[in-house]
Amino acid sequence: MKDKLIIFDTTLRDGEQSPGASMTRDEKVRIAKALERLQVDVIEAGFPAASPGDFEAVQSVANAVSDSIVCGLARALDRDIDRAGEALANANQSRIHTFIATSPIHMKMKLQMTPDEVIDHAVKAVKRALKYTDNVEFSPEDAGRSDEDFLCRILEAVIDAGATTLNIPDTVGYSVPEQFGATIKSLMQRIPNSDKAIFSVHCHNDLGLAVANSLSAVMNGARQVECTINGLGERAGNAALEEVVMAVKTRKDYFPCQTGVNTQEIVSCSKLISTITGFPVQPNKAIVGANAFAHESGIHQDGVLKNRETYEIMRAEDVGWSANRMVLGKHSGRNAFKTHMAELGIEFKTEEELNDIFFRFKQLADKKHEIFDEDLQALVSDASIENEEHIKLVALKVCSETGETPMASVTIRINDQELTGSATGGGAVDASLRAIESLVKTGADLQLYSVNNITSGTDSQGEVTVRLEKAGRIVNGMGSDTDIVIASAKAYINAANKLLMPNAKQHPQATGDV
Repeated sequence: MKDKLIIFDTTLRDGEQSPGASMTRDEKVRIAKALERLQVDVIEAGFPAASPGDFEAVQSVANAVSDSIVCGLARALDRDIDRAGEALANANQSRIHTFIATSPIHMKMKLQMTPDEVIDHAVKAVKRALKYTDNVEFSPEDAGRSDEDFLCRILEAVIDAGATTLNIPDTVGYSVPEQFGATIKSLMQRIPNSDKAIFSVHCHNDLGLAVANSLSAVMNGARQVECTINGLGERAGNAALEEVVMAVKTRKDYFPCQTGVNTQEIVSCSKLISTITGFPVQPNKAIVGANAFAHESGIHQDGVLKNRETYEIMRAEDVGWSANRMVLGKHSGRNAFKTHMAELGIEFKTEEELNDIFFRFKQLADKKHEIFDEDLQALVSDASIENEEHIKLVALKVCSETGETPMASVTIRINDQELTGSATGGGAVDASLRAIESLVKTGADLQLYSVNNITSGTDSQGEVTVRLEKAGRIVNGMGSDTDIVIASAKAYINAANKLLMPNAKQHPQATGDV
């Protein structure tokens, strides 16, 4: 029997700290359900003490997930730990992840504490967390730049206090594989009670070494890896879950462990998170990039046709890519549609919701001959967005011709009131967004406008991401349609809804990071 490698997904917490990647409560729940289908062991749902919005999001995920452990992050402060415990109260399985900085520069400049005071805070935090759950994780923040003797002291103390997982983070992405792996091995050998806890790693990708450092740690005894889908995270991101999992699975001859991840859900999970966060996956991204299993070279094509294993070390199907993704058309019936959506992990709460999505599907089928799984996922995202919005697009008319200034006229509904406005711009999209802004008056700066095709062909749906910033708040808006101008209008309205939402949460990046 091989050892179990625990996969701890922190997309909803650390991944959300990517500038502009802030997620709503309902979006977090959708991602959590996808991660549960992926069968990750632990889902770190957020930082409950960071804001009321984060507390509600963690609470909602705890209520929605039954198979995976739901985790909340907390600084080594009574208030943080109590908020995490309250947010996780209804979880089927819960964990509190508490942390405090241990590097000399952090202790002196940030915490202004002595090493003994830091150990005291860590021990008290673990004991307080045990009042809410017997599954407590402790992280010495900036462990990669901490003194190893001090790490041994504090980790031994928190194990004695009841911590069951010790996470060693490379907070600033400073480590290199051989050195990081040796650190993990040394800590496990030097700490007298190390056998009473699982050692974990959380690596950042500042030098492009997050996955390599994580795998080196696994080879030296770590049995939990903290990672994110698509490597999402602040700065250069985190270790990519899909790369860690598939490395262990593909090189089972080398790694002395195995995961319980359902790898066939990787691609759909990647696409969902890319859509919600507005961070497109680069085509040459390992495992989940569009070109990951594409072969352009004639020599490679010839080899693959003769025997797939000549140039492929994994099967595309094993991570969720499908050779035949066209599944439904305009003649497909309601029951076939519902059945296939269930196969994609999409369940409908009510008949009304099913009827709404099915109607949208029929509308799309009239515009687009081939309907792919990606189109269906986009339909659900679009419907979910529109149902939550109090500002809705009613009509859009655009005039654009050579030699003339483009003009757009738009009608929107704000609650029960319809408003119409018009504007000119540098192009059809610019005019449309200016017309919308003249009505919603967000006063925000447009930081990002991004277009990606959901599938191939000129009739493909376009997926537009808009990022708005106002007074330090950053929100993403998303919209999709076969008409890119309409998709752009939907995305801008979606962002405006989030920006104008009362009590909307602040971006989590200001709360700190492990």
